[in-house]
Amino acid sequence: MQTANELILSLSKLHTTELGAVRIRKNLSLETEDVVEWCKTKISLPDSVITRKGKNWYIETGNCVITVNAYSYTIITAHKLKPSGQAIPQ
Repeated sequence: MQTANELILSLSKLHTTELGAVRIRKNLSLETEDVVEWCKTKISLPDSVITRKGKNWYIETGNCVITVNAYSYTIITAHKLKPSGQAIPQ
């Protein structure tokens, strides 16, 4: 089983697709061009909560949750946290 530290140590492997970047910008209302660097910065913050569920990592940081495939290190999507605070699948 992978630990959160393994994701932190593999930040250089993070990437996304063109459509993934568009989706993340839209979902989070971001204006940055470099979505991957934005995600890396958020993931590496000390208050980020990293959990592994099945094939994905879920990183809760600030007011959003970033989803990363655990095998390919592809940033799949990111969503704003709902007021209930639950965005990570149970």
